[in-house]
Amino acid sequence: MNEAPTALHGHTSDDVSAIGGVLEHLEVAWERARGAFSTAPLSAAQTRVLYVIEREPGINPTALGRSLSAAAPSVTRLCDRLQAAGFLRRAAGAQDRREVELELTAAGAAHLRTIRERREQALRRAMERMTPEARQALVTGLEALNAAVGDPAQGTGLTQRAG
Repeated sequence: MNEAPTALHGHTSDDVSAIGGVLEHLEVAWERARGAFSTAPLSAAQTRVLYVIEREPGINPTALGRSLSAAAPSVTRLCDRLQAAGFLRRAAGAQDRREVELELTAAGAAHLRTIRERREQALRRAMERMTPEARQALVTGLEALNAAVGDPAQGTGLTQRAG
């Protein structure tokens, strides 16, 4: 067993292990409460598409594919399914009519709101059992971690970079 914490770029391995433990616990909780956190009737991949389009209204399929690290045929199939379900609309580009822009429909936006509301209710119940100081520390820490992870559209920042 590692008695003394080892420095890892100014952080202790205990810090990294503690965060890893929290993430594992969240994964288990997420699975246990699958109904509360479900993205049904959409798959997780389809829901990720909606999140990207919500964040970048009018995004074109090529840029969406880059954002998702997905091949063009996969993006096309995802968009076809979302459009058929009434969650996504394709429109001619404002600048170039040959370009396709992707937009959420009212149903797509409502679906994301519903997912967020269910998740927030579950998180609220858990956080109500925390002290105000612990809640503030959690928020501060997660904001800092989110900033360090980076823009999801640009990759997670969690992977090592070559060079």
